[in-house]
Amino acid sequence: MADTLHLEIVSPERLLKDAEVAMVIVPGMDGDFTALPQHAPLMSTIRPGVVEIFASEGAEAERLFLKGGLAQISSAGLTILAEETIALDSVDSDDLAQKISDTREDVQDAKDDIERSAAETELAWMTALADEIAA
Repeated sequence: MADTLHLEIVSPERLLKDAEVAMVIVPGMDGDFTALPQHAPLMSTIRPGVVEIFASEGAEAERLFLKGGLAQISSAGLTILAEETIALDSVDSDDLAQKISDTREDVQDAKDDIERSAAETELAWMTALADEIAA
């Protein structure tokens, strides 16, 4: 169909979504972008954030948090290779706040740049998730 976009969201474990949709808003590394039917080819890394999937025009968005990944738009549609997805309604705010606090300590206590960088990466997606839940 020319008025829909084929969407696939794939995680390391399984195919999470395979559907025809009207529009998808993706948190690209250089800013959010909207994928529409007949979109020009594009490839982008994904920053931690929410992907919004609109099944039809005017429909309410299905929202999924992505830790990161890669998005590719081709003539076949939009494929998102997600590092990990998190359902926003499954997050315990108190548990997330504790994990953020612990990870901040890990950043400060890091023994070297590699350990610090890994902790900062974890902290980045956790704070992005906390911001989404608070919004």
